[in-house]
Amino acid sequence: MSENSAAPGTPPATAPGPQPEPIRFFGTTWVDHDGGYGLRRAGVAVGSLAAAVAACFVLRFAYEGLEIAEVGGFVGVLVIAMFSICSAIAFRKTWEGFGARPEDPSREDALRGLKSIGFIGSLLAYFVRSLTEAPGEKLRRTEYERARAQFEKRRSTRTGNPAARKASGRKRPKRG
Repeated sequence: MSENSAAPGTPPATAPGPQPEPIRFFGTTWVDHDGGYGLRRAGVAVGSLAAAVAACFVLRFAYEGLEIAEVGGFVGVLVIAMFSICSAIAFRKTWEGFGARPEDPSREDALRGLKSIGFIGSLLAYFVRSLTEAPGEKLRRTEYERARAQFEKRRSTRTGNPAARKASGRKRPKRG
């Protein structure tokens, strides 16, 4: 494989130090906002909104199916309440996930079913966040910059790193 065959926005494999974490649909274009970053953001915004609208139509058809089946008003209210509450929780959890890593991953796994029921809320959170940045960009940028600063600090203060030494023009005496 040649060096030019890498996808746009992916860092070179030989770059020293920490590498940026890719974001779904964006790869690592969020680092320098290159590689069609603006178009990708617009595409994600339009796509997530279109998916949310399509999902609302599917839920409407499902509700009409319940009306045709004449299951009663109570079941209809329960279905609407379930999707509304689950969508609100999914929106909140998805939004929180853009700003911080989950403290308890097992709890996030337990909420996976609830978030899949309220998928419209997750799609709307994705849409709203993509209007300002790539979803999760701020969190990953903070982590990446912190990791780069730590790497540079370790590299520059390391006593045995010949790459960090300044060329002073004189050689050290040999131990004998």
